Amino acid sequence: MQALKFDMSKTYGRFKILNATNGGPWHKRHNADQPRSNFAEYKAARIPYSRNHDSNLCTGYGGPYAHDITAIFPNFDADVNDPESYDFACTDESLLVTLEAGTQTFFRLGQSIEHHIKKHGIFPPKDYDKWAQICEHIILHYNEGWADGLHLDIQYWEIWNEPDLYADDDERVSPTWLGTREQFFDLYEVAAKHLKSKFPNLKIGGPAICGDFEWGEQFLREMSRREVPIDFFSWHTYTSTPEKFVTRANIAYKLLHDYGYADAENILNEWNYVRGWNVEHFPYSINAIHGIKNASFILATMALAQPSPIDMLMYYDTRPSAFCGAFDMYSYKPLKGYYPLKWFGNFYDTKAEIRSSTSIDDIYSLCGIKEDGKVICMLTYYSDDDASADKEIAIDFGKVGKYEIYLLDQNNDETLIDTVEDIKLKLSIHSCVLIKEI
Repeated sequence: MQALKFDMSKTYGRFKILNATNGGPWHKRHNADQPRSNFAEYKAARIPYSRNHDSNLCTGYGGPYAHDITAIFPNFDADVNDPESYDFACTDESLLVTLEAGTQTFFRLGQSIEHHIKKHGIFPPKDYDKWAQICEHIILHYNEGWADGLHLDIQYWEIWNEPDLYADDDERVSPTWLGTREQFFDLYEVAAKHLKSKFPNLKIGGPAICGDFEWGEQFLREMSRREVPIDFFSWHTYTSTPEKFVTRANIAYKLLHDYGYADAENILNEWNYVRGWNVEHFPYSINAIHGIKNASFILATMALAQPSPIDMLMYYDTRPSAFCGAFDMYSYKPLKGYYPLKWFGNFYDTKAEIRSSTSIDDIYSLCGIKEDGKVICMLTYYSDDDASADKEIAIDFGKVGKYEIYLLDQNNDETLIDTVEDIKLKLSIHSCVLIKEI
């Protein structure tokens, strides 16, 4: 039997934000008789940030009347300084519901993805300066109360989403940006410089690339040449191998240092399990997202991200969609993938991370120590091979204690299965375990 051994005398600092998401709670405050809501479960997960990209696609978040620049400022020819030019109501409500759940909005300034046959909002704005001023007034509304607004102290403001998607593909039309890369570089420069000059203490960044790091390097090189401020660099990856996230995080880390942005945050703000995008693998991937395999994948990814250069993870997504592995789209009840996101919230109560001095193939773990010296640990057995054999492992914290063992697998949802002093586990593939010292 192999053992994971944790050295309580060696700590690694506080835990990062690794259970942030795209999409907030599914709850309507203006409908007291609503038959469905996941507000309580969402709040229990202690999600620090929710990115509002693609929220425009969900009626529960305001649908076509919210979040996107073209929804908030529907007539581009209107007066940018006139409050009557803006439609904030649905976005206000969506952000306030999310905030009531204890979650701040990571605000994407731009457009939701457009898979429609005709594109509407993903063209380059006809006036970059005016687009930047519209963004300025949106920030003024949400942070400084402009136009009967709010004082939400939203810190993260992201310029656009996936401008690199199909950038060099002559056969496919981009659903995210229908301009050239040079046009996007110009838009980003104008917007970032304007917003940073108006709000020097806020975090202005982007551009949420879809994973084309050659495009990303061109972007960073050009922004550096133009002396454009970047407070965070955001990027996306979908894979069936959690290690791929770390590989790409290291690429982003090097690029940021190479081009003078060493202080910029390295944020992976769209990720999920995808074995492939073709007709063979994509249906399998969607089914996996809704089951125990995705829960194991989520936990494994967070475990690898903690010691990596990734500064924040934002799961895509907890919006009602095919990619939501946290909640059922119809009943709103938690799915298997909800529990690792919720379990991670426990680590915000710890004083430091503890790491295992040993490793076991395909076993991923996170462990923290509280102020009172008690530990909390979660682990999973993940492989993309669904037929992997069971594993028997031991957990050694190097001290005497009593531990509650909670199991998440195909048949259990955070079930307390034992209270023990000597921890020995038999794990089936994709099972997840939470260990709490009592």
